[in-house]
Amino acid sequence: MRILVLQHGHVEHPGRLRQFLAEDGHDWQAVVLTEEAPPPLDGFDALWVMGGAMDVWEEEAHPWLRREKALIREAVAERGLPYLGLCLGHQLLAEALGGACADGAVEVGMMDVHLTEEGASGVFLDGLESPFRAMQWHHARVERVPDGARVLATSPGTAVEAMAWGPRALGLQFHLEADAGTFDGWLGKGGHRGALERELGQAGADATVAANRAESPALIRTAERVYINWLQAAAQA
Repeated sequence: MRILVLQHGHVEHPGRLRQFLAEDGHDWQAVVLTEEAPPPLDGFDALWVMGGAMDVWEEEAHPWLRREKALIREAVAERGLPYLGLCLGHQLLAEALGGACADGAVEVGMMDVHLTEEGASGVFLDGLESPFRAMQWHHARVERVPDGARVLATSPGTAVEAMAWGPRALGLQFHLEADAGTFDGWLGKGGHRGALERELGQAGADATVAANRAESPALIRTAERVYINWLQAAAQA
């Protein structure tokens, strides 16, 4: 499989999922949208869209967001390509297909996510217990899902933690990719430690880092399970 990966910064990469792709022999091409335009979808078998610090409605500050939404709509609604969106990528999927996002309460840290009946019986989140733990870092959220979307998971602070559209498009509000190494990269090389402390205070930031590290093995198991499930869905005609 050849996957186009849209990133909104250099550290907002697929994280732990990179190891799974390498082990399975899949090829992926990353495009950092703050620096370059994405290529045409011809020749790609799937589209992944990662997280980012900007919001889906900030098109004045980030004009490329309009083009990104159009590309997502082309990939999912017109071409039927398999899709995986994480955090901002989840919100962009909703907006590209006619849903809407809005500002909400900040959610940062390790939190419980609960499967809906649709999620428990579907393919994408098969094999996960409810609730399962996930890494969160967002304030915007999907306020209205697109027509035809199915809500697969929810949490006390976010009604749409996971959403499927059609048989092969999956959006996750939580950071599936954020094992300890990925999260440490956001704070260190990515320079986001200050943002974490502004939101949680120094003690809260330290506690979040410790919790992420302690629960990283479980996060990796969840990521691998969802990755395998996504591949199964992607293989559907």
